[in-house]
Amino acid sequence: MSTISSFGHTQDGTEVQLYTLRNAQGVQVSITNYGGTVTSLLTPDKSGQLGDIVLGFDDVSGYQSPEYQKAGPYFGALIGRFGNRIKGGKFTLDGKEYTLATNNGPNHLHGGPKGFDKVVWQAEPGTSADGPTLTLKYLSKDGEEGYPGNLQVTAVYTLTDRNELRIDYSATTDKATPVNLTNHSYFNLSLGQSEDVLEHEVTLHASRYTVVDDTLIPTGELRPVPGTPFDFSSPRYIGARIAEVPGGYDHNWVLSQARAGELHVAALVYDFASGRTLQVTTTEPGVQFYTGNFLDGSLRGKGGTVYGKHAGFCLETQHFPDSPNQPGFPSTTLQPGQTLQSTTIYTFGVRQ
Repeated sequence: MSTISSFGHTQDGTEVQLYTLRNAQGVQVSITNYGGTVTSLLTPDKSGQLGDIVLGFDDVSGYQSPEYQKAGPYFGALIGRFGNRIKGGKFTLDGKEYTLATNNGPNHLHGGPKGFDKVVWQAEPGTSADGPTLTLKYLSKDGEEGYPGNLQVTAVYTLTDRNELRIDYSATTDKATPVNLTNHSYFNLSLGQSEDVLEHEVTLHASRYTVVDDTLIPTGELRPVPGTPFDFSSPRYIGARIAEVPGGYDHNWVLSQARAGELHVAALVYDFASGRTLQVTTTEPGVQFYTGNFLDGSLRGKGGTVYGKHAGFCLETQHFPDSPNQPGFPSTTLQPGQTLQSTTIYTFGVRQ
């Protein structure tokens, strides 16, 4: 089932809605059409108690406050036209150089100052054989944020009775353009009980990661993880070796089982305190594992919760950062006549 309620008004006066999907097990997710943002996600712990496991705010004003704009954490949002960083805000496509905004130091990040996270999507709740759905659509016009082509994007959220939150992305364009879509939810499986996620146990199905420079742009090297703090090939606490990574984890892992268009397991997370588990399955070749390094306590979320450093982690399924400038990486160029299709599934469980 699904319900609709007001989520407040944007700064230009547009009313936005909150769509809440519930399954037969009582799991529920709330999504606003402002940025396609997942604002809350209630799942049971090992004692059967429902708890909210994502960072967010009680209404749209939280996502537009000066503090939030300054911090730029992208809580729960759909990210586009290009998730992650593009070096120098420039790329060349079909012999033409395009210039984008540099909104992350010298680089372009997550689609620019007004990416897909800050637009109002056309929303339509529905039902499917798997469970309640929310279909979001947005037309990103030619030249928006510097990108070529009119890009028609659809994202379908489905909450299944198998306790899965599934996101199916699709897109078409009338000019060749780079596209890299993802969701930027911050998870904390003990949210409300633990102020950080350092004792969450993570497994990443990846034997290599993309080495980055000091502005987090890939050098092009895909380095094996064994013997490094980036080795999550077997379960490891987030906090075990995070101090050995300057700034904390904010890197792309190259998924070992990736096959074009096929679903494969990217990550597993377990929180001993709550017993909750999270499995991430995707058709994407990479996942950006980010540990909330830039959260500093300046943001107060739902119920006044203070979000300090490492208050949540992200598993952003994606193509690799700076792919438009890295010919050795899987291509992110979408051509006219093609349809981009990508799926990511978050499965929630408990371990007694």
